[in-house]
Amino acid sequence: MRLFKNPLNLIFAAALLLAACETPQELSMIPYPQFEKTTSKTVNLPATVTFSVNLPQPEMDDLLAYLPSYPLPMELSDKNPFVTIEVSEQTDTPSSAEGYKLEISKRGVNIKAKSATGAFYALQTLAQLARNGKKLPVTVIEDEPRFPYRGLHLDVSRHFFDKEHVKKQLDLVATYKINRLHWHLTDGAGWRLEIPGYPRLTEFAAWRKAANLQDWGKYDHHYCEKDEEGAYGGYYTEADVREVLEYARLRHITVIPEIEMPGHSDEVLAAYPQLSCTGEPYTSGEVCIGNEETFKFFEDVLNEVIRLFPSHYIHIGGDEASRRHWKACPKCQKRMKDEGLKDESELQSYMIARIEKYINSKGRDIIGWDEILDGGLAPNATVMSWRDTEGGISAAQMGHYAIMTPGSYCYLDHYQDDPETQPLAFGSYIPIGRTYSYDPAPDSLGTDITKYILGVQGNVWAEYIPTKEHAEYMIYPRIIALAEVGWTPQSKRQPESFKRRINNEIHHIKAKGYNPFMLSEQVKSNQTVDYAKKRIMLSLTSEKYPIDIRYTTDGSEPTASSKLYKKPFAVKDSILLTARLFDGKAPLGKSLRLRTDYHKAIGKQITYAKDGGYYQNKEVYKGGGDTGLLDGLRGGMSYMDGRWQGFCPNDLDATIDLGEVTSIHRVVANFMQVRTPQVFLPAKVEVWASVDGKNFTLLNTDICSEEEAGKDVIFRDFGWIGSPTQARYVRFHAIQGKKQFLFVDEIVIQ
Repeated sequence: MRLFKNPLNLIFAAALLLAACETPQELSMIPYPQFEKTTSKTVNLPATVTFSVNLPQPEMDDLLAYLPSYPLPMELSDKNPFVTIEVSEQTDTPSSAEGYKLEISKRGVNIKAKSATGAFYALQTLAQLARNGKKLPVTVIEDEPRFPYRGLHLDVSRHFFDKEHVKKQLDLVATYKINRLHWHLTDGAGWRLEIPGYPRLTEFAAWRKAANLQDWGKYDHHYCEKDEEGAYGGYYTEADVREVLEYARLRHITVIPEIEMPGHSDEVLAAYPQLSCTGEPYTSGEVCIGNEETFKFFEDVLNEVIRLFPSHYIHIGGDEASRRHWKACPKCQKRMKDEGLKDESELQSYMIARIEKYINSKGRDIIGWDEILDGGLAPNATVMSWRDTEGGISAAQMGHYAIMTPGSYCYLDHYQDDPETQPLAFGSYIPIGRTYSYDPAPDSLGTDITKYILGVQGNVWAEYIPTKEHAEYMIYPRIIALAEVGWTPQSKRQPESFKRRINNEIHHIKAKGYNPFMLSEQVKSNQTVDYAKKRIMLSLTSEKYPIDIRYTTDGSEPTASSKLYKKPFAVKDSILLTARLFDGKAPLGKSLRLRTDYHKAIGKQITYAKDGGYYQNKEVYKGGGDTGLLDGLRGGMSYMDGRWQGFCPNDLDATIDLGEVTSIHRVVANFMQVRTPQVFLPAKVEVWASVDGKNFTLLNTDICSEEEAGKDVIFRDFGWIGSPTQARYVRFHAIQGKKQFLFVDEIVIQ
């Protein structure tokens, strides 16, 4: 009570109160803006938002055509409008055509933009800020994208999605300022675009006897007639395409069509087998480059594509073509001789360059997957880098534009949670945090390279996506993370902030009638090894927010009264961690069970047998190299996280030197099986021990059961646990069963 007797104290208190009112607030919006200044003050939102805009009539008509889909009721009015939209190329802020300035004050909302696109994105921001339906934060936002290309790829060949589903996705991704749809219209599982003069593409090559791609194998992956009983498939008519294109245009999204060549063309060759090297259907997936009729076919197709699609870019595929048929084909070999091509990779490059020249003659440019770099890059091509980042970087170094879509970050058909709890998916584990962590153009590359990187794209391949609902489950929310990657400057991207915002966002998506993955209900862990202090620091986190993490270290199941995780803790020997999420007293999901060991082999010498070494042809599969299996770091749920060491086609056969004879009782290593990318458990594991390094005793043979071998996904420890045994040398031999990939994360010796 004494505080206010002194007038200076009163002034000081008032200043504190004013400062509190002006405390910056985190905006609940995605992607986060480049600049914002927000306080706790608010302005009431009218029941119907009146607005004025100075757009030319054609763009005004476009905006009015879109507004029925806009979440806020908007009414055009020149008399005291609540929202004023000013579009002028002369405005100083923003500098980008897609940028905008949005100012919310007690008087209402003012939007300034250089273009109708910038104004559209400002309206998307306004809609997110108005979600509570009552108040808007008083704020100033100045915003523009980091990259001009921010895309979603949708594969409609492996599973056909009708035009309504495509439009539904366009509607949602536009709200997050995604501006490209890469429409994968053709591939070996079905042709999806009506082409005049080639009726068999849609009467036959668009249909098969099984909706599920795996079940199609029962029919030898043969196509069927459109009207045949049990036929599954579909295609887009010209009217369908124009409807989707108009829907996208009103949402400022450019649709880029893809016509695959020269590989992934099984469906083309089934319908028109004369375009194959053998002249027979179902003999290859690659067209005959030595056949002039092949070029006539693709030119006819591209003429129709160019007539329908206004996009500057046409995607021509170019990926994963097997060249073995070209080696045996007289026509292809003659083409190579006539054109002075030294090998089949240059033959493929010849086709890409020739197709590019044709497309360039129509005023368009091509995009191709990064395999188009092989054999020489076509002169004006843009590279879509999917196998990793190297393809895009190489293209940029050559002065070509690149779009970054590496599978290890941007493939939305991969598992997003513990594979043992998820529907069957392809390949690796890419949680939303991994996707969000991607930087398509790090400063370390230098501006001479990054200026050629156009942006980023999330890819949805539909081999293991049998329904529309499942497609949405895989797309959302990871495409939203990529939307922020593509829009927001790297310096403004904060993982903890994004976690808070995405936890709010998924509920809005769900309420709109979409089927997003609602984020993992399992605790995530991370380890760092302190070799000097001989300990492992263990940290726990969650995709959910807000949430409690409770854990035990003795293997018992956590309860609402178990220890609450607050910060990383040290493991100096071994623990069996069990951790679970709790929403108050209610447990969520399944428990994380993780044995963590600072074991006897950490930092010791390992020697691989001549035919027992790790895979050398992909850096991420090296899993830490020669010290990787003894570094104390356990792998996560992805064989591509850099902690799993791969072996193919040979066994893992390694001997560890502990440095001195010591007592051991446990030698184990963890393996994974993920059948869709052909990663398998070993058939068996042998553990041997020796005192002198010459005479070894077999301690155990651990055999993979038939039941385990048949599982789609399984993680399993193989090895030996027994009575204490004296040993200095331990030989660990994991024996291949299928001559495919084995992945192991750590050999633990205790």
